[in-house]
Amino acid sequence: MVTRERPTLEAVARRAGVSRATVSRVVNGSTSVAASIREAVTRAVDELGYVPNQAARSLVTQRTESIALILPETANRVFSDDLFFPAIIRGVGVELEAADKQLVLMMAGSARSHGRVERYAVAGHVDGVMFASMHGADPLPGTLARLGIPVICSGRPIGRADVPYVDVDHFGGVCAAVRHLVAAGRRRIATIAGPQDMVAGIDRLAGYRATLEEAGLVQHVAIGDFTRESGIQAMRALLAGDPALDAVFVASDMMAHGALIALKDAGRRVPSDVAVIGFDDFEISRYSDPPLTTVRQPIADMGRTMARQLLGLVNGEQGLPDAVVLPTELVVRESA
Repeated sequence: MVTRERPTLEAVARRAGVSRATVSRVVNGSTSVAASIREAVTRAVDELGYVPNQAARSLVTQRTESIALILPETANRVFSDDLFFPAIIRGVGVELEAADKQLVLMMAGSARSHGRVERYAVAGHVDGVMFASMHGADPLPGTLARLGIPVICSGRPIGRADVPYVDVDHFGGVCAAVRHLVAAGRRRIATIAGPQDMVAGIDRLAGYRATLEEAGLVQHVAIGDFTRESGIQAMRALLAGDPALDAVFVASDMMAHGALIALKDAGRRVPSDVAVIGFDDFEISRYSDPPLTTVRQPIADMGRTMARQLLGLVNGEQGLPDAVVLPTELVVRESA
């Protein structure tokens, strides 16, 4: 069997008629090389099928060209029917691909896995770390940042972690949704809130409470975990507590789908008996029965923004904001 030797920088230099150093500068993206020479080198690279030796390149640049996305969740949760994770990964992946960076996806749903992630990052296997779906006052982002590793979070960190983040306007989005229900004449408005160890759950419940206080209405609160099943159970509990409820704001579309199931099982018509509003605007919400009124949050844009911000940190850019908060939008359909 004949094996073809891997083309070297020297072979590319001979083909292009330039020095090895010039080829190295072109391959590493230098803009100081004349356009005609850069063209000759690029043509030689294509003709020979040269692929840079990443290990050698990393020794020179002190970069791995890899970025980690850490999800502090179990694999079962990440690969369930929750559509948040595919959207955030897609947004991050698009931006990193455009920057020619490798995405390293890691789950950290236990104390043991937190330690593994910390050792991996500190060992220099990645140039920066992004966190999404944070629970509680997780010390890991702050720990890595203090060790000099570029870090950014999706969602405002809970506690005193001095780490930049990208988030959406949870509070404002919920206020718009609940005011829509009040303006429609609904007076017994409940909520199925998200987990209270997550900023999204905390801020969405705060928006509900503030708007109900503003309207002078009684609050009816149940807590879910952003899954469809928790939405079913929470809606049943709310109906048992007050069968006359005429509206419910649900802190995620998946829980809202569960609420629709529970309302149908209880013989309640949506929206004539009970109006329902969710939060996310996943594509499936257009096809629920009835189509779901919801608060649109730009999850993929959040992933792209987070990746751009982190790449700026990795490249040492100055003046980057500590916080970026993206707007939300109420999307009115037939459920409310």
